[in-house]
Amino acid sequence: MSAPLTFYEREVSRRQWLGGLAGYALGKSGLSLAPLRRPNIVVILADDQGWGDLSLHGNPHLATPNIDSLGRHGARFEYFYVCALCAPTRAEFLTGRYHARSGVRGVSTGAERMNADEVTIADTFKAAGYATALFGKWHNGTQHPYHPNARGFDEFYGFTEGHWGQYFDPELDHNGELVRGKGYFPDDMTDRALAWIEAQRDRPFFCYLAYNIPHSPMQVPDRFWQKFANFEPKLRAPQEDLGMTRAALAMCENLDWNVGRVLAQLRRLRLERDTIVVYFSDNGPNSWRWNGGLKGRKGSLDEGGLRSPLLIRWPGRIRAGLRVDRIAAAIDLLPTLADLAGVPPISKKPLDGRSLRPLLEGRARNWPDRMLFSLNNRRVSVRTQQYRLDPAGRLYDIVLDPGQQRDLAGERPEVAAQLRRAVEEWSGEMLPLVGPDDRPFPVGYAPLTWLPARDGVPHGGIRRSARPPNCSFFTNWTSTADRITWDIEVGKAGDYEADIYYAAPEPGALIELGFGDARVQRRITEAWDPPLVGAEFDRVPRSESYVKDFRPLRLGVLRLARGRGELVLRALEIPGRQAAEVRYVALRRK
Repeated sequence: MSAPLTFYEREVSRRQWLGGLAGYALGKSGLSLAPLRRPNIVVILADDQGWGDLSLHGNPHLATPNIDSLGRHGARFEYFYVCALCAPTRAEFLTGRYHARSGVRGVSTGAERMNADEVTIADTFKAAGYATALFGKWHNGTQHPYHPNARGFDEFYGFTEGHWGQYFDPELDHNGELVRGKGYFPDDMTDRALAWIEAQRDRPFFCYLAYNIPHSPMQVPDRFWQKFANFEPKLRAPQEDLGMTRAALAMCENLDWNVGRVLAQLRRLRLERDTIVVYFSDNGPNSWRWNGGLKGRKGSLDEGGLRSPLLIRWPGRIRAGLRVDRIAAAIDLLPTLADLAGVPPISKKPLDGRSLRPLLEGRARNWPDRMLFSLNNRRVSVRTQQYRLDPAGRLYDIVLDPGQQRDLAGERPEVAAQLRRAVEEWSGEMLPLVGPDDRPFPVGYAPLTWLPARDGVPHGGIRRSARPPNCSFFTNWTSTADRITWDIEVGKAGDYEADIYYAAPEPGALIELGFGDARVQRRITEAWDPPLVGAEFDRVPRSESYVKDFRPLRLGVLRLARGRGELVLRALEIPGRQAAEVRYVALRRK
């Protein structure tokens, strides 16, 4: 039996039929049957917002009316699952496949990269004639062909790393070039998105708004912070850090305000009925706070670490107030949105997700049960419609026991055994894919390649500015025996202008960058000692690095041979206390 027609296909057929019957009358009346435009897609992704961080889900501590409106005027999923951490969820949304298949092993130092042969949701919609853009946090690779502009996005404004060190007037990536943001980044990226949507109003567009909040560092404008500065929660979570809760809730209300601006823009441009809006988050909450009684938080393979909001609105197409109780996951979003829009799939790889369209159209009377697997740090949990088997083999009835208080493995041994076998089979396929990562960082696949400190390896006394690698820089470079290396593979041989982005309180160090037999040297002749920034905006202490403004230093032209090897940065002379601090190496193909 053939698959049911999409809404788009049904409308095209209907219009063709009407045109055949009434073309003369339509022509006499001056009307025309213009080709039906496919729906626009706006996908909004929160960062570290838990299932319980919405007033829609009963949180008494904050108000999220704009996000809630998506559920009131569209569909609300009760059991929607993402991954335990950021980058894996993003990869599953982008590909419709479990993240292990796409090469994503972690969240930093290259482990977050999505294999270059994966076809993304942006590739899919771009091939169908859509304008495509990403505003915000990417977190699936920095260098081409991992960069968003190489993954189907015509426009990119944001950052590619897992977290960013400064949210006010930050350094950002705009289509591969460094730029300076304006104001609070979630507001700034929304401004950019609103302008882009208006510019694309006459053609179908796919807009991905990947917000960076409420991820740390916990920075938020005063007007949102003031409401929560002295906040005392009515319901306290175990181990709750009150400062984190206050900041996270303020950031969630800023997120809601920006979502409201997007929805208002769609109304103003009269695009509301022509646009599918999707809202979800990438993992559980980043601190212990109210989360609807669910067990676990970010990083956990329990309900609280994996269950996310999913709200989908399409006025006139998806019934307002629809509540879907079937389990679903991030892997389902690509096939669902492509199906709703009538966009043909272009990936030759099998998808793990399935289209949720029958659920959204209310015609899934015999929707089959399924198993959704979650993987983190080589540990696996599986969810069925009724049960969750956790990595320790404990079995919970999530429908009756969402807080996972009662282990039923002894009472329902046949269910536990069935799910253990399923986990073993799935793990046998997936775990070999998340072993050691031997992929080099590609150079030369675009005119400009950025190699951040995050992707480098310090040797000797050199250390990172903070333990979390994302947005860090290298410091304590005090010996000529020290060096920094990047494992790279040059895709196109030729001459490359080599810069380092440095800070140095004292001039004089002689710096050398080498690859194979090629070397280039330059002395630092100007001191550059900017202050660290970020602490003045933090609402609670951070573990991530503070940031500073690094200055480019042109080392010269480096002739790179095609192939793999170590790019080595060393100091031949250090007359002062240290050679330099380093944020990036930049290689621009001549």
